[in-house]
This record gives sequence, structure tokens and C-alpha cells, in this order.
Amino acid sequence: MGAAREHGIIDALATHEIPAAADTAYQGAGPTVAVPQRRRRKDLGTGRYRRLSRNQKDVNTAHARRRGPGERANAELKNWRVLRKIRSSPNTAHRLIAAVQTLMIASA
Repeated sequence: MGAAREHGIIDALATHEIPAAADTAYQGAGPTVAVPQRRRRKDLGTGRYRRLSRNQKDVNTAHARRRGPGERANAELKNWRVLRKIRSSPNTAHRLIAAVQTLMIASA
């Protein structure tokens, strides 16, 4: 979250109203960044965390389905070691990465 704020990513998403799905570390990042529901605070009587409602669990499931393809594409890029062995200009590497991610998400 700190790095995303420092590099202006959070502000850019809000300014251009680009919806994004993130993990719980991005809680409070703004209206365009969707994050899953966190577990409730501890119950003072029992000392245990309060459970999420069925509706909150359904929201988290839908959120995970939305994030899943992008997470898998990023993991595959790491496994392929594409970024370590790239032979083209680093200034144009983003095009290669975007193309690979698009193909992987489209084929999922």
C-alpha cells in the first residue's frame, strides 16, 4: 500500500475511476479499489473473532474469482522467468508482459 501510494497508483486509479481488485492490505485505498471483507473484531465475551455472515462470505468468494485470473497470470510469469531472461529493451517489456497476461487470462 505504501509503495502504491508513493508511486501514485492509488491516486491514478481514483482520478481515472479505474476499478481494481486488491487484497486486504489495500483496505482504505479508496472507492475504486475493492477489497475482501476482513474477519470481525474479537468478541470481548469469548475472546474469539466473530464470524463473517453468509453474505460477506459470498462477497469474498466473488472477489476472489475476480482477482484469480490476474494472480495466476502473474504467478506464471514468475515461473516462466520471462522477466529475468528478456532480451529486448527494458523500456518495451511492459508490452510483452501485457500480451502474455492477456493471452493467459483469455485462455483461462
